[in-house]
Amino acid sequence: MSETRGPAVRGEVRVAFEERAEGGRVARVTIAHEAKLNTLNPGLMQRFAAAMAELGTLEDLRAVVLTGAGVRAFIGGADIGAMAAIADGAAAEAFIRLVHGCCAAVRDCPVPVVGRINGWTLGAGLEVAAACDMRIAADTAKFGMPEVRVGIPSVVEAALLPGLIGWGRTRRLLLLAETIDAAEAERWGLVERVVPPAALDAAVEEALAHLCAAGPRAIRNQKALIRQWEDLPTGQAIEAGIAAFARAWATDEPSRMMRGFLDRRR
Repeated sequence: MSETRGPAVRGEVRVAFEERAEGGRVARVTIAHEAKLNTLNPGLMQRFAAAMAELGTLEDLRAVVLTGAGVRAFIGGADIGAMAAIADGAAAEAFIRLVHGCCAAVRDCPVPVVGRINGWTLGAGLEVAAACDMRIAADTAKFGMPEVRVGIPSVVEAALLPGLIGWGRTRRLLLLAETIDAAEAERWGLVERVVPPAALDAAVEEALAHLCAAGPRAIRNQKALIRQWEDLPTGQAIEAGIAAFARAWATDEPSRMMRGFLDRRR
C-alpha cells in the first residue's frame, strides 16, 4: 500500500513504508489536503479510516507515524463548508460519526501511533491528535478547539482531553475556544515533546527507535492494555494487567528477550 486516493475526494491519504533494522516496518501516514490546512471532508475521512484499518491487519507493522502534508498544519479541523451544508440532525450525526471513525481508527490500530504535529491542530484535528498514543510537536504548532465559535459543541474524542490535560484546561479550550502554542501544550501535557521544526523528524525517529527496540508482541499487548485501563475501575484494570502478563508467555518473546538481556550483562 503506497497511496490511497479517489477522484471525488478533495485531498488524499498517503501511506509509505520503511523497513526497520530491528525488524518489521513502520508506516508513515500523511493527510494531504495542504491547500485547506489538511482539513477533513467526508470522503477524506472515509479514506483515512480505511487506510488505518488496512494497516492494522499487517503482522509486521511496528508503529505508525501520522502527520499532515506541508509545514502549516497537522489537521486544521473538519471542513466547515461541508458542515455548513448539513441540513438536519441526521446528516449532522452522520458527519460527526465520520470524525469519530477517524479517531477510533487511530485508537484501534494495534501498534502505537505517533502524532508528528507540524502546525495548526484544530477541532477534529486535535481530536485525532488526542487519539494518538503520543504526540511530538514542532514549536511552531498551534492547538485549539474553536467549535463553539461556529455554533457547535466540541464532541467525540474531545472526551479524551480531560485525561490528558485535566478538566479545568479542557473547559478553557472548549468553552473559551482559546488557541495555545506548543510550549503551553507541552506544559499542559497535551503533547509529550516539543522541538524546533528542523528537529521534528529526528525527535520522531528517536521515539521510533525506542518502540522498535521493544518486543513487537509486548508493544501490541501494552497498547491494548492501556486501552482497557482507560475504561476500567482500578481493581479491574489491575486484574486485566495480570491476565496480559500471563498471556505474554504465549510465545517465546519474554524468555528470549530476557535471556538476551542477561547475556549482554554477562
